[in-house]
Amino acid sequence: MAFDVDFFVIGAGSGGVRAARIAAGHGARTIVAEESRIGGTCVVRGCVPKKLYVYASRFADEFADAAGFGWTVGETAFDWPSLVAAKEKEITRLSAAYRANLAASGAEFVEERATLAAPQRVRLASGREISARHVLVATGARPTLQPGFEGLEHAITSDEIFDLPVFPQRLLVVGGGYIAVEFASLMRRLGAEVTQVMRGTNVLRGFDDDMRAGVRDAMVRAGVAFRFGCLPARIERRAGGTRRVALSDGTAVDVDQVLVATGRHPYTNGLGLEAAGVALTPHGAILVDEGLTSNVPWLHAVGDVTDHVNLTPVAIREGHALADRLFGAGPRPIRYDTIASVVFGTPELGAVGLTEAEAAVRLEKFDVYEANFRPMKATLSGSGERAIMKLIVEGKSQKVLGAHILCADAGEMIQLVAVAMTLGATKADFDATMAVHPTAAEELVTMRAPSRRFDGGEWMA
Repeated sequence: MAFDVDFFVIGAGSGGVRAARIAAGHGARTIVAEESRIGGTCVVRGCVPKKLYVYASRFADEFADAAGFGWTVGETAFDWPSLVAAKEKEITRLSAAYRANLAASGAEFVEERATLAAPQRVRLASGREISARHVLVATGARPTLQPGFEGLEHAITSDEIFDLPVFPQRLLVVGGGYIAVEFASLMRRLGAEVTQVMRGTNVLRGFDDDMRAGVRDAMVRAGVAFRFGCLPARIERRAGGTRRVALSDGTAVDVDQVLVATGRHPYTNGLGLEAAGVALTPHGAILVDEGLTSNVPWLHAVGDVTDHVNLTPVAIREGHALADRLFGAGPRPIRYDTIASVVFGTPELGAVGLTEAEAAVRLEKFDVYEANFRPMKATLSGSGERAIMKLIVEGKSQKVLGAHILCADAGEMIQLVAVAMTLGATKADFDATMAVHPTAAEELVTMRAPSRRFDGGEWMA
């Protein structure tokens, strides 16, 4: 059977664009379709604009800390529209770069929504139909407005918060995950009064418990007001745009905006996947095998739409690997066990590998090494900031199987720790590495004795 193209990619985010570029480089006739802006969530409404806003928020700390180092800063003022405009300029530049790189690879880009019309056949919003030997779905995920409650239409998600016409002086953040934590942290530093509510008893479920406590304490010091075990029951829009939010504990708060950051779901609705016989999870993720192929052999998926590891670099690596497998000499294996992740609050939380709780379930014996100290900068600034670091070391092999860092620039540190862990570094390898002094990172190679040991299901001093 003759096909119009070898490879049709639905979604021009990080994973889809990388797959298309690599496939085209291997000589595959490739088309990419995107219904929104090229670049996807990361570039347009995710990682990149979020990090820019985090940078903006940290100037508040810098201004406050300057006095301890002999500086007189004077009166400062923050202008939200200027930040929004600067952000828009940068993501427009990045989106254009994505477009240029895609064109340079030889892939065709179509700015239309695409859905499955029949097996190995795609229909564009204009009505044009294209047959393809292979179809890749790389549509990512979208924020969910959960849990449902009366007046939910008066809330916003992380998609909308970047471009609010007016800065919210009072903000209610719903959720305790990394997106909720990041926005609560940065918006507080930009000047908003922030209240954060969540169903759980602490932030960042799934991260190491000591780090979760450290993040919570840092946010409290910054002025974020937490309400644990509490969720909105109703939002009422009042005159002037104020939202009165009735909470499940019987109290109410008046705010300017309500940000619901309670998770994201794979963006698969209306793509025609069910009619094509593609197997999905109960919440819409595409089930794929180790080769990133669904139960339908011509339909593949990478990135957040599979709800596997929802990180941009993972989508990029998967897209590259799939294109190499389908049209090249074959992919390099993907290591999923040493993927580092970062919560860009202030301070940052970086993590790779096992948490202490996970190690207690999976390992027979392991050691926990810890450091908890006041960063050098805080000694003159007078801030209450703490730095916390932890290593999880397997008892027999002495391999470092988990690393957790809460401090300034933790994201930069954890990337390099992930390299060492990918190479199979042991605690002895860390110990043999000369420290760089004075740095916070030197603590990672100067932890001499374990804080505690887990052996045979029991904790030992």
